[in-house]
Amino acid sequence: MLISSYSPNWVYTQSSHTSGALPCALMLNQLKAELVERARAGLQRKRRLLQSPQTAHVQLDGQSVLSFASNDYLGLANHPALIQALQSAAKESGVGSGASHLINGHHQFHQDAEQALADFVGLPSGLLFTTGYMANMGVISALMGREDAIFADKLNHASLNDAALLSRATLHRYQHQDLQQLAKLLSQSTARRNLVVVDAVFSMDGDIAPVPELLALCEQYDAWLMLDDAHGFGVLGKQGRGILSHFKVQSPRIIYMATLGKAAGVAGAFVAGDETLIEYLVQSAKTYIYTTASPPALSAALLAAVEVMKTDLERHQHLVNLIRIFKSELQLKTWRLMSSTTAIQPVVVGNNDKVLALSEYLLTRGIFVPAIRPPTVPKDTARLRISLSAAHTEQDVRLLIKTLQQAEAELVA
Repeated sequence: MLISSYSPNWVYTQSSHTSGALPCALMLNQLKAELVERARAGLQRKRRLLQSPQTAHVQLDGQSVLSFASNDYLGLANHPALIQALQSAAKESGVGSGASHLINGHHQFHQDAEQALADFVGLPSGLLFTTGYMANMGVISALMGREDAIFADKLNHASLNDAALLSRATLHRYQHQDLQQLAKLLSQSTARRNLVVVDAVFSMDGDIAPVPELLALCEQYDAWLMLDDAHGFGVLGKQGRGILSHFKVQSPRIIYMATLGKAAGVAGAFVAGDETLIEYLVQSAKTYIYTTASPPALSAALLAAVEVMKTDLERHQHLVNLIRIFKSELQLKTWRLMSSTTAIQPVVVGNNDKVLALSEYLLTRGIFVPAIRPPTVPKDTARLRISLSAAHTEQDVRLLIKTLQQAEAELVA
């Protein structure tokens, strides 16, 4: 049910429920009031129904649209090699894993995928998690505690913030990309362990973390460096090997995390690093220990994805070319295209209602780009988050450019 269909005057009454139900009724009324207020503020979100495979042209809520919404950066989510690998592996391994990794749910496909992913990003060992959120929660809560300190960029993903809070370590948040402030905070730390944690590619701005400089600070002040490469894995570096390849850096103090449902086209996440680190996480990361292992066939599909990334170099280059076309050819007068050089291309509109109107304008013309509003982004920076994919053609991108420019001419007073 849409929140807009709720009546603000509707309430539970004691006459229609037993007295024992009244406290619950009051709680539900409180939730309803908050939902109504969210809708009034232009912050109501709606799930859209995907009725086709995830690719450039999709069926969404019964409408055929050109989509710039998914994080399927390499167009692998519907790749025939991945589909074939998944189908074949399901016949061999069944559907579910049936148990956690530490009981008997750790399949050979899991083991092979962990090593293949670690090798791909140039680190000794890897560990699979069912989601990126669970990976970040598991790693940070396992490594950090009350005697420790975490230093986090203010624009980090919500999972990193939640993980830091869960760990009960002292959390220091520094201004976005402000290395001088970070250095000052690190220099003042007296914690048992220090951890600097950042998005490698920031999911809403698309800019890249200065990893060499961050690593230098971590070496100077003896801190771990955790990189969430959810949006860089498969996109940055040679063959899409990620942020470490992009900057040509390696260090045993790096904790690397990447998700596998974006450029890799499948699902899940992995953490890679020193063998001692990975073994410690196997023994200590609760989100790894106390959950059923992912279906083994997904890991077989991941192995296929890694092979495609290694061999189909034209796919990666095509994405780079699409980013270049979009950056060079889009001309805006009022709205602001951010300075991202990655597949994430945000157009900042500012006002919540205006960005919703822009998203709807595009949708009526057969193009879907999601409107991103607070609290996902800071107040007054509501935006379109345009995601480019190797599944797009140059014609797709130029159609988006033309329609955006038309929208600005018509919608901006």
